[in-house]
Amino acid sequence: MTSQPVGRAGGGPASRVSRALVNQVTSGARRSGPLRRLGLALAAGLVGALSIATPAAAHAADAPDGSNYRSAVSGLTPAVPGLAVRVVEGGARLELVNRTGRTIEVLGYAGEPYLEIRPDGVWENTASPATYLNRTVEGDTEPPATADPTRPPSWRRVGTEPVVRWHDQRGRWLESAPPPVVAARPDRQHRVRDWVVPLRDGTTTMELRGTLDWLPPPDPLPWWSVSLLGALAVGALGLLPRASRPGRRATVVLAALAGTGGAAAICFALARGADAGLGGMLLGLVTAQLWPTLTGTAALAAAAYALTRRPSADFALALAGTCLALFTGVTNAAVFLRSVVPVPWPAEWARIVIAVVIASGAGLAVAGALRLRATGRSTPGRAGSRRPPAARPGDATRPARWSVAR
Repeated sequence: MTSQPVGRAGGGPASRVSRALVNQVTSGARRSGPLRRLGLALAAGLVGALSIATPAAAHAADAPDGSNYRSAVSGLTPAVPGLAVRVVEGGARLELVNRTGRTIEVLGYAGEPYLEIRPDGVWENTASPATYLNRTVEGDTEPPATADPTRPPSWRRVGTEPVVRWHDQRGRWLESAPPPVVAARPDRQHRVRDWVVPLRDGTTTMELRGTLDWLPPPDPLPWWSVSLLGALAVGALGLLPRASRPGRRATVVLAALAGTGGAAAICFALARGADAGLGGMLLGLVTAQLWPTLTGTAALAAAAYALTRRPSADFALALAGTCLALFTGVTNAAVFLRSVVPVPWPAEWARIVIAVVIASGAGLAVAGALRLRATGRSTPGRAGSRRPPAARPGDATRPARWSVAR
């Protein structure tokens, strides 16, 4: 959706669900023991944090995994105290925070009223074509016949806080083909255009100005090479006999690598929602970044289980590593190909994190598989592995017993 901030507790259905869950948690805590009360209290705190999530938390799912176009805000003319605008989600959206105490309007593509950020919340004009065109990052939603910029505004409330985030085509490059200047020299940085989004404060018109630049993409070969070589190095630990002293040390190393990969996956998932604040980060863990969260948590659990040195720990490491490499590493490998990534760190850090996830995850999968194969070969009872019983003293002097089948 174009701009639907997640309001604070007390407004919409999400907040009502949060209050109901908190009530159930607190009532259940009175009927449980100390440990259960602690767990329920932690759950209540998480629900409370999610209930005050910021606007970006509802939209992180359609943020691109990366881009080679950098959009940036250069200034607001004239400057207004209490009004702040920035680019978020790797250039996918603009965020406007209105603390002026007055109503600020964002104008659409035909100069019509599009958004109103009032002191008591955000309202969108359902008669504005921008309301529909800005619903997706690609801008491919067809406006209905009732969307006419010449019609009087028809306002609909979409948020309870004076904060809004929206896709804006004026600050993005939406064509599949690059600009001619980029096509001619893609290995150099280029200024694609300067963009302007008109705003209005009462009768005063303002201009939000920004720039759109092309940044040459990185070479993905070194990053994939490091990831695969790291996976082979980790996987080689599975060749050490599990019961030997080097094998026992290798188990500790594999557990440490599983914990490192799991922590890296969760950190990357948190970073994808960092623009939204604490509430948005936590909500992103169970919405847009659910798979990295699950695989990262599974890797941490497998690391702890491996330290018990049970035979089934090899299977746990292999399974957790496979999921970690596929559902967090490979699915986010776009950072190897894009110069702008939707995290608050430098792009190189994001590439290092994903390389660590791929190397540790794939390496754990190989090491676990090698250990499982070696264990299967040495397990008594497999076909072809039985040995005849050892001869006992005196068997050679005992007469053979023959049995005739009747």
